Amino acid sequence: MAEHRAADINGEEDEEEALRIAIALSLGKDPNSTSIDLTQDDEPAPPPAPALAPQPVTTAAPSSSLSALGLDRKKMEEERLARQNKRKASELGSGTVAEAARPQQRQKTNDNAPRTLSTVVPSPAPMAASLPFPQGVVKKTWVYGQPRLGDDIKIEEVLQKDKLELAVLSSFQWDNEWLMSKIDFKRTKITYVAFAANEAQREEMRSSVPPSRIRFCFPPMLAQGSMHSKLQLLKYANYLRIAIPTGNLVPYDWGETGVMENMVFIIDLPRFENLEQQREAQALKLTPFAEDLFYFLAAQGLDDSLVSTLQKYDFSETKRYAFVHSMAGSHSGESWKRTGESAFDRLRGMKLTVQHPGYCGLGRAVSALGLASEGDIELDYVCASLGAVNYDLLRGLYFASQGDSGLKEYQLRTTTRKGKTVSGGYDDVETLNKHIRVYFPSLQTVKESRGGKNNAGTICFQSKWWAAESFPHQVLRDCQSTRKGVIMHSKVMFVRQSGSRTGQSKGFAYVGSANLSESAWGRLVKERGTGSPKITCRNWECGVLVEALPQPDIDLGGNSSEIHDDLSSFAGRLRVPLPMKLPPQALGRDRTPWFYMDG
Repeated sequence: MAEHRAADINGEEDEEEALRIAIALSLGKDPNSTSIDLTQDDEPAPPPAPALAPQPVTTAAPSSSLSALGLDRKKMEEERLARQNKRKASELGSGTVAEAARPQQRQKTNDNAPRTLSTVVPSPAPMAASLPFPQGVVKKTWVYGQPRLGDDIKIEEVLQKDKLELAVLSSFQWDNEWLMSKIDFKRTKITYVAFAANEAQREEMRSSVPPSRIRFCFPPMLAQGSMHSKLQLLKYANYLRIAIPTGNLVPYDWGETGVMENMVFIIDLPRFENLEQQREAQALKLTPFAEDLFYFLAAQGLDDSLVSTLQKYDFSETKRYAFVHSMAGSHSGESWKRTGESAFDRLRGMKLTVQHPGYCGLGRAVSALGLASEGDIELDYVCASLGAVNYDLLRGLYFASQGDSGLKEYQLRTTTRKGKTVSGGYDDVETLNKHIRVYFPSLQTVKESRGGKNNAGTICFQSKWWAAESFPHQVLRDCQSTRKGVIMHSKVMFVRQSGSRTGQSKGFAYVGSANLSESAWGRLVKERGTGSPKITCRNWECGVLVEALPQPDIDLGGNSSEIHDDLSSFAGRLRVPLPMKLPPQALGRDRTPWFYMDG
C-alpha cells in the first residue's frame, strides 16, 4: 500500500493530498526502495547516503541553513495553505490562476520574453535534433531589468519544472523557499549534494524531508574547505541535461534581484533508443568528459546505481569538452600513475584512470583536448572571490593552461635557492605579470552598482591579503559587467596563444565554480616520508573547458601583438559570451579592490 501511494504522488493533481501522503511517508517507515535511475522515474527512491564523516568547514559567505534546505514539514504545510488561500483569492478577484499559483510572487520583468523556452519540448522518440542544446552552450544568467539579447537564460528555462523527472543538485548556498517555487516536488525526485557538519546534522536533514522524493549525498570533507561545486544532472523523458553554473541555488545568483549575474554551461544528451545502441557505445572508450564526470560523482559518494544509469545516455557530443574538477582531500603516491577502481568501474566492468584534481587536472584536460602550447599564452580570469594569492598559484595555473601536469611549477618551486629559481634564466614573475589579468571588482564599481555594497557580500577578498608583499598586485583589473550596474559572480577563464596572426591558434575558456584560490585549485607539495608529489585541495569544485573554434580565413591585419592579445579579437571564436568590459582598468592605490569585510 505504501509503495502504491508513494507512486501516486508523482501524478497526483491534488496538491493537498499529495503533500499529506508525502508527510505521512516521511514520518513512517521508508518504503522498500533501491535506487534512483536516471532513465526511469517510476522506480523507488534510493536509500539514504552512507555517512561519510565530513568535518566542519569555513565558509567565505553566509549560506542558508540547510536544516535540510529548511524543508521541515510544518513549514511546508503552512506555505502550502498560504499558496492555496492566495490562489482562491486570485480566482475570486481577477480570475487569473496561473500567476497566483506560484509559491512566491516576484516582481515582473520589463521584458516580454516568456519564462520558459518555447523550443525545449522534445519529440516522443529520442532524437538529438530535437534537443535544446545537443552540442552544448554557455549562457549568461538572465538579470531582471536587463534586455534579453539571446545570450542569457533563466533558472526556469534550465530546470524546466513541468518536465523535470529526476534531479541531482549541488550548491554552496541554498534558498529553499525559492527553490520550491522552481521545482515541482510532487513529480520530481531529488538528490541534494550538500555539506553537513556531522552525523547529527545529516540525520536532521534526512528526517525533515519526504524520503520518497528527496535524498542527500554528503561528500567527504577536510577540516577546512567547502562543498563549492554547483553541478546539476537533470533528467527528462528522453534526455539528460548536464548544467554547470557558476552560481548557487539562490535568487540573486540567477538575476531575480537585478543586481548580480552568473554564467552556466548546458549540454543535453539523448537517451539511447535501445539496448543494442547502448552496448555499442559501451564497447567504445568513454569521452574524457564522461570519464572525469563519472569519477567525480563516484568520489562524491553518489549512489552506485545512480551513477551507472548515466551509461544509458549518449555522451559522444561531449568529446569537444573537458570536465575539470577539484576533490577535497590529498592525492598522492600511486594515484598519479595507477588505475583506480571505483564503484562505477565494477558496474561497468572497466577501469577508469585516476583523475588528477585541481590545476594538475586542468593541465591534463588541456593536453587531452590537444590545446597544449609551448609558447606564451594570454590568460584572463574573471572570479568572484580571491584567496591569499601568490605567484606560486599563478605559475601553476599558467603552466597548467599550457598543458603541463603540475610538475613544472612544482620543480621550479622546490629547486629555489636564496629566492632565485633555477630555471635557465626564465623570468617567470615578469612573464606572469605581462600575460595574466585577474578581474575582480573595485570598491568604486561595487558602490556604483545597482545593489551597492549591501548586495556584494558574496564577492570576497580581504584587505590583509591585498596588503601582503607576496600578493601579485600587478595582475588585478577592475571587473565591470557589460550590463550596467550589475555585479558579476561568474568564474570564467579565457586562454589563448600570444601574438598569433592566425585564426587557427589554440585557445579555450573555463566556466565553472572555481575561484582564484589555493583551496579551489590545490597545491602540489612533497609528501612526508615518501618525498613524492602530493596535491591537496580543500574544496569540491567543477567546471568545463570549451575549445575556441578555428577560423582559417580570418584576417587580423595590423600589429598582431596589439590585436590578437586583445581579448575582444578572440571573442568571435569562442562559444562563451564575454561578460566584462574591455579594456579593463588596473587596480591599485587609486582604484582599490572591494573588501567585503570592510564594508
